[in-house]
Amino acid sequence: MPVKKSKQPLREHVIPFLDYCEVEKGLSSNTQRNYHQYLQLFVRWLEHNKTPQLLPHELTAEHVWNYRLYLARTYKTNRGEHLGKKSQNYYLIALRALLDYLADRDIDTLPSSKIKLAKQKDDHTVPFLSVRDVEKLVAVPDTGTLSGLRDRTIMELFFSSGMRISELTTLDQEQLSFLDDGATDRTYELSIVGKGKKVRTIFISPRAATWLRKYLKARHDVQKPLFTNLRGTRLTPRSVQTMVRRAALLAGLSQKVTPHTLRHTYATDLLGHGADLRSVQELLGHQNVSTTQVYTHVTNKHLREIHEKFHGNGS
Repeated sequence: MPVKKSKQPLREHVIPFLDYCEVEKGLSSNTQRNYHQYLQLFVRWLEHNKTPQLLPHELTAEHVWNYRLYLARTYKTNRGEHLGKKSQNYYLIALRALLDYLADRDIDTLPSSKIKLAKQKDDHTVPFLSVRDVEKLVAVPDTGTLSGLRDRTIMELFFSSGMRISELTTLDQEQLSFLDDGATDRTYELSIVGKGKKVRTIFISPRAATWLRKYLKARHDVQKPLFTNLRGTRLTPRSVQTMVRRAALLAGLSQKVTPHTLRHTYATDLLGHGADLRSVQELLGHQNVSTTQVYTHVTNKHLREIHEKFHGNGS
């Protein structure tokens, strides 16, 4: 099809783009919200530069460069802080996605490849805990209370399955009904709907299954959500984040700990015990193995140990 010039300004393509993200791409509501937030800043920047009616085909590399300078030097968060390189890239990636959407619809605009991302340090590694620190963390909740039992179960499930926080908080009680089989030494499989509405299998260890049974047995309600607050409504991702962060402080852990830290710890533990990167990619639900390669700090160390053990002393 021939490329056409849109008569609508760039800003008016944002909402149709978000609809496209939901309906055609199947992106999570959280990703859609983030894209909306990032692109709203771009729209405000256009207004600030007196170009609110800029058409897609009028966007130039110079516009993008000036926007990058704005993100790096001028824009500040609600806390009055400048954006780091990683955060700057989130805004640029959202703009790239918008341009790709326009190109898919044969609308003349700047190629997304013209948007270069800010370079980050190559030595970046993901935060993770040692198994010893995990034991300290999960021991914090008072399992004599329902809320404490719930919190222990949540952290055990995170470490056992590597679930994302959004995946865990959307679980329902009925999805765990298979735990009634009475087995105590079995690893269970559970199909969940992950990022991008893609179904994948996670695994629940015998230990995590034991805590889930204890928690479900202590529940005396018929509420649908698996994890609820004291009012009986579904736990939010933010409340889970607060719980994990508080448990880490009480456990005396020096580093900042989030639910995603436990997901990183899960992946790191798998690789440290010899799992291959492709398998870990499947278990984490990563679409591309390049995303999983952030864990090469583990595999590189493992390879070095193998080299030293079997190829040391100049042999």
